[in-house]
Parts: sequence; structure tokens; C-alpha cells
Amino acid sequence: MILDFFAALGRSLREFVLGLGFAARMFWTVVRSSGGLWRRPRLITDQIHFIGNYSLVIIAVSGLFVGFVLGLQGYYTLNKYGSEQALGLLVALSLTRELGPVVTALLFAGRAGTSLTAEIGLMKAGEQLSAMEMMAVDPLQRVIAPRFWAGVVAMPVLAAIFSAVGVIGGYIVGVLMIGVDEGAFWSQMQGGVDVWNDIANGVLKSVVFGIAVTFVALYQGYEAKPTPEGVARATTRTVVIASLMVLGLDFLLTALMFS
Repeated sequence: MILDFFAALGRSLREFVLGLGFAARMFWTVVRSSGGLWRRPRLITDQIHFIGNYSLVIIAVSGLFVGFVLGLQGYYTLNKYGSEQALGLLVALSLTRELGPVVTALLFAGRAGTSLTAEIGLMKAGEQLSAMEMMAVDPLQRVIAPRFWAGVVAMPVLAAIFSAVGVIGGYIVGVLMIGVDEGAFWSQMQGGVDVWNDIANGVLKSVVFGIAVTFVALYQGYEAKPTPEGVARATTRTVVIASLMVLGLDFLLTALMFS
């Protein structure tokens, strides 16, 4: 029993190290082969439309309701200390620093990430990637790289939309429904939110999350077994791994930025 346990543990560690090495090599290949894409920008813009535009509705609606909740919870918390005028600052900082990039990345992983994994996995199952290799077309450069850069570009834009709609949601609840002074709501926000320390750090987070989530989705689809069950498992792994990576990276980035 003990020997079997260590044998299984050794196999798992070996597979993990091999997978990590292949993922690193694939990432480097995608980045290195991306120079030719700028001669055909339509490949990237089409994928930005597919990834970003189709995720816009769920991002905007989620941002609105997150803003509603922040407006309610923030008001009832600040009201205990007589600081309800700072509601706008609380909503804006919560969204730009944390909730905007993190929630957008999680929603992106569930909506666009699974779509990318399923698309690449079905292309592999249908031997389309193998057919490209037979025609001397690199699938990493032609298929993977445009989707990767589209995800990296789309994520900060979606995070900005999430934060903006969330601020509107906080305004609707705090000012229009509860009755917080409108001038104080906007002036506190304007005076307390710093462009570089708050907004720029949130944008940087969203870029890092875009790289991580998009690459995980593409890697899982590229490495999926060419069967319906293999593609289904790959999409599940995409959501799990990408979500854990987002939360872990958020902790590391927050510790580095605001320490």
C-alpha cells in the first residue's frame, strides 16, 4: 500500500512537471510567433469581437448588481460612523482596486474561457489542427496566438466597463434611492481615487489576469483529449484552474502594490 501510494505520487508529480514544462514552452512559442500577426490585424480584431463583445452583457449586468450591493452595504457600514458621505469613494476604490479586475476575470473564465477551450478542443478532435500542420501552417501562430492576444486586450476593457457600471449602480442606490448627497458622492470619489495608485494598478491586474485566464483556456483546449469527454473535462479544468490562478495572483499583486 505504501509503495503504491508513493508510486502514484511520483507519477502525479512527473505529469505535473511535464505539463508545466510544455505549458511554458507553448507560452514562449506563442509570444515569439506573434510578430507576424500585426501584418494581419484582422485575425486579432475578429477574436476581440468574439471574446469581448459576447461577454459584454454578463459583465455589464454583473457590474450593475455589484454596484447595487456595494451601495447598500457601504452605506449601512459607513452610517454607523457618520461617514456616509464617503460612499462614492468606497464604491470606486472597491471596484477599481479589487472587484472590477477580479470579478471580471472570474466571469471571463466562465464565459469566454470555456468557449475558447471548447473551440480549440473541437478543432483538435476534428483534426483541423493536424490538417494545418500537414499544410505547413503553424496552429500556434494561426489559431492560438490571435485568441491569446485578443483575450489580453479584451480583459482590461471589460474590467473598465465593469467598474464604470458598478459606480453607476452605487450612485443609483446611494444617491437616488437612499438619499446621500450627490455632490459629496462625486467629490469624495474624485478627491480620493488616484489615477496611478488605484486605477493603473487595477488595469495592471486585469492585464495579468487576461494573460493567465486566456492562456489557461487555450492550453487546456490544445491539450484536451480528442473526444467529447476529453473536451468536457478540459472546459471544467479551465474554470477551476483559471479561477484559482486569478485569486492567487490577486493576492500576490495586492501584496506587491499596496504593501
